[in-house]
Amino acid sequence: MPTSADKPATVQATPMDQVAVRRANLALVLAEVRTAGPASRADVARRTGLTRPTVSSLVGELLDRGLVREADLRQDGSVGRPARRLELDGRTVAALGLEINSRYLAACSVDLAGRTIQERRLVHDATEEGADATVRALAVLTRELLDHATRSGARVAGVGIAVPGPVAVATGRVYAAPNLGWKDVPVAERLREAAGLPGETSVVVDNEANLAALAEWETAHPGVTDLMYVTGEAGLGAGIVAGGQLLQGASGFSGELGHIQIDPDGDVCACGRTGCLETKVSLPAALRTAAPDLLLAEGSGPRAPWGPQEQAAELLRRAAAGDPRTLSGLDEIGRWLGTGLSVPVNLLNPRVVVLGGYFAAVAPYLLPAAMREMRARIVAGDEALCRVTGSLLGFGAAVRGAAGVIVKEVFADPGRADSGRADSGRTDSGRTDSGRTVR
Repeated sequence: MPTSADKPATVQATPMDQVAVRRANLALVLAEVRTAGPASRADVARRTGLTRPTVSSLVGELLDRGLVREADLRQDGSVGRPARRLELDGRTVAALGLEINSRYLAACSVDLAGRTIQERRLVHDATEEGADATVRALAVLTRELLDHATRSGARVAGVGIAVPGPVAVATGRVYAAPNLGWKDVPVAERLREAAGLPGETSVVVDNEANLAALAEWETAHPGVTDLMYVTGEAGLGAGIVAGGQLLQGASGFSGELGHIQIDPDGDVCACGRTGCLETKVSLPAALRTAAPDLLLAEGSGPRAPWGPQEQAAELLRRAAAGDPRTLSGLDEIGRWLGTGLSVPVNLLNPRVVVLGGYFAAVAPYLLPAAMREMRARIVAGDEALCRVTGSLLGFGAAVRGAAGVIVKEVFADPGRADSGRADSGRTDSGRTDSGRTVR
């Protein structure tokens, strides 16, 4: 005779389970509307496998949160009441992207549909000013964009920050930024305090190359699963997408391409080592090689008030005009760049390499020499030779990627977007959805 110990245990869903299920289903419905375009509730139910009552409940919440909207009635020839189409809205939710560069601070705000709300760029010497003063200046920009977004009717869900150097993403601490002279700086914590950000506002800090790689991949190369983005400013870094995922490494410190040694007898790098790739192909190195008059007479740094964008534009102007020194210098930079790129190409076999920063501006004058050098050094031959192209986003890639990280967070958890209802922020944990559980 069976005993109670032989009976299968009954597992009951807890309120927390129900909240998790509803959160996942909200994300599923929002993703369907986002990717499939205008669709009726019936379309969404059919494509997701959720029941129509469940979809209607979820759509109601997404409408309240301003994430979707109802478009014109659809006449599809069917009998019965015409269906309203659902479209992605997202105008009431904003994401902020910030960038700390050795020569400037940049900021942008976008809504969930990727529409730009505001953009700002501020000349700032983060190396000279130091971490505390730089974060305070960044906080001023943050408050400006926060206030503007609020006046535009949007709530800021979070802030993404791009920093040139290895970052402990989980804690928002900059482990080391050689070109800024920073080490172990809690950027997320300090910005939250300086800008007065509430606890529910997400703050994410990551390496500039990682964020630029995500932005470039999603904007210009969405079908490519293996891509490498290379920055080209005061420093040199790489953001790597492998198998459709950002490759960050065990501790989040991957992609330090600029500190591969390629010339043991070369110059001392900002990291303290000798002959790093960065000393050969960074923007300061390009100016020394191709346009030395753009540097101060004593050689201490780029000529003020020009920033990286203006310097890149001038290099392009001179190259297009046929200036011999510029053309020769860019050809030399291209050879070193090809040498450096052959290492990750042999190691990772990317489909596309995207050149950002000043590389993108002068790519036509760098690529011939770079491709020749790469071809000579790739072990697998032309079968492994990848496409190398200039970035479409240029100097704006990192700040766009920083905002994009926050957008992704909201799409993964739509409940983070405030509702217009009195019970804002609740996820109806007391109600059980009927339909498929999404895991």
